[in-house]
Amino acid sequence: MWPGQQPPGGERDPQQNPYQQPGHPPPPDQPPGFPPAPPPPQGPPPGPGGGPWGGAPGPWGGVPDPADRQRKAGLTAVIAVTVAAAVVAGVLVFTDDDKGSRGGSPDDVAQGPPGVPGPGGSGGSEGPDGSGGGSQGPGNLVTPAHSSGPSGTTVVIGEADAGHTLDVYEDVRCPPCASFDQAVGPTIAKDIEAGKYKVSFHFAAILDKNMGGSGSANALSALGAALDVSPDAFLDYKAALMSSKNHPEESKDSYADDDQLLTVSQEVYALKTNASFREALRAGTYDPWAKKMIASFDASGVNGTPTVKLDGSPLTGGGGSAPATGTEFTEAVDKQLKG
Repeated sequence: MWPGQQPPGGERDPQQNPYQQPGHPPPPDQPPGFPPAPPPPQGPPPGPGGGPWGGAPGPWGGVPDPADRQRKAGLTAVIAVTVAAAVVAGVLVFTDDDKGSRGGSPDDVAQGPPGVPGPGGSGGSEGPDGSGGGSQGPGNLVTPAHSSGPSGTTVVIGEADAGHTLDVYEDVRCPPCASFDQAVGPTIAKDIEAGKYKVSFHFAAILDKNMGGSGSANALSALGAALDVSPDAFLDYKAALMSSKNHPEESKDSYADDDQLLTVSQEVYALKTNASFREALRAGTYDPWAKKMIASFDASGVNGTPTVKLDGSPLTGGGGSAPATGTEFTEAVDKQLKG
């Protein structure tokens, strides 16, 4: 027993020194936790007849006879029932008052995690038209702002009235895709700005499937968080992820680590101090969206990355694959547009 602790039953042990080490036995003939037995009463017994409840003395010298004990037991039972009824009534009154004081307060409603993006440019559950909107809930698909189409799996950047569409198929973890982005990405960004075409981006997770890991899908989820901020943030973050400085080797699944993705985001001005972006990345807000994007790529019929199409026709460079330089890319685009 710790110093000053109450013994079982609630009353303090008068025989226990508050600083005494636990385990010492009580004095002889003394049950632990109770005071010494009082001495026998002196003088005439209380009450008429000498019994403790006013009855005649019993055959054991001052102990009430059986009739007195029965009356005592009956009175005790009446008192116990009365006290119990009062306690129950008090509990009921307290409970009703407590419920009434809350009055259906909004605090009674289960709330979602704080800071999770909602509708209006910060994501939301998929609406009837597949374009987003609605409230965020556990397991709901959240589509980034600036996405469109069924399940928000269409990411188109550029002027809506541009006469041509460039489809770019990439895997964020793929080294050839990184090389393509480093060589051709600046040209594509200039063409978007000039209104030459709009670009529809499609993302795969081929390396996750073939090499193991989750870097492709995790980086795509982070790109969704950047797209929710703005199309420019998306393009700048994608370029930073694909840069020679940051892009990992094929055998390294660096982008499975959120900390690495956040480190790269510090190179993008729009994301550097953006709390909603960081929270969405950490929480995996756009993980379900990334899975939808990957499923859409798998259903596209494109078998490898990088792949580039202009108005549905593949663009190739000298080796028969995607153009390897900005010059090759521009030549392929101009040839396609003239033809």
